[in-house]
Amino acid sequence: MEQSLVVGVDGSEESLRAVDWAADEAALRGLPLRLVYASLWEHYEGAAYVYSSPNASDRALADAILDAAGERAHRRNHGVRTTAAVLPQEPTDALLRESDGAAAVIVGSRGRGSIKGMLLGSVGLGVASWARCPVVVVRGDRSAVDGRHERILLGVGHPDRNSTAVEFAFREAGTRGSALDAVHAWRSPVRRRTAPAAADKAAGDTPEGTAAAELDEALRAARIGHPDVPVRPDTVEGPTHRVLVDRSAAADLLVVGARRNKGLGLQLSRTCHAVLHHAACPVAVVPQRV
Repeated sequence: MEQSLVVGVDGSEESLRAVDWAADEAALRGLPLRLVYASLWEHYEGAAYVYSSPNASDRALADAILDAAGERAHRRNHGVRTTAAVLPQEPTDALLRESDGAAAVIVGSRGRGSIKGMLLGSVGLGVASWARCPVVVVRGDRSAVDGRHERILLGVGHPDRNSTAVEFAFREAGTRGSALDAVHAWRSPVRRRTAPAAADKAAGDTPEGTAAAELDEALRAARIGHPDVPVRPDTVEGPTHRVLVDRSAAADLLVVGARRNKGLGLQLSRTCHAVLHHAACPVAVVPQRV
């Protein structure tokens, strides 16, 4: 069965920007778009929220929002195939169900119902936390959404916990013809009695040397599988979340991994939370296969 890119749509400007990003991604990867509007309107017989006209029902509003999103996707990329669905569920629950078997779920950084001033809506955070497939939260300026930087930024953690995210980032870079900046942040011990000996430095037995070795190990298999992708590995001293947020301003997509704990679903690290709230470009959260 062919996978789809699932897009959560609610009529907000942020969700329409997510449609733009998803339409470009669908064209690059040759995948169909599934536009999803989720609401519990069916549970309230005769209820109608009034947004644009006094007689607009919830169903009519949902259909109008999906029609507009579909037209926008086709204007963005004429050949993109789209389907649409109105689901009588809470938006987070609906998108999590849709994530089963999806190539990715794409959402805006905030929805129509988000509290003013919030940096990330509850739907985006919930889907990124629990989805079974990669989740892209579309944020940042128009240059990033349109892919003008021609650069993918990958936050690399421990090699054993990041392989799925690394493969995702290499595939994105290869599909787009972009360079891949792979960054592994490291920290010096708070207290160090003596400076590292020259022999230790030569052997790489320093925090920076260990980080460089881990980065090389994490990228090795993907580099073999994607030899045409230009990779710029870098180790940087500092908190991972700050390093990635700072560098996201020059990227079209920031890719981070998230590890699933058995019985507890997908747990988001401090780094994931920070980049989802503060990155200057779209963020892909990729669950590690276990």
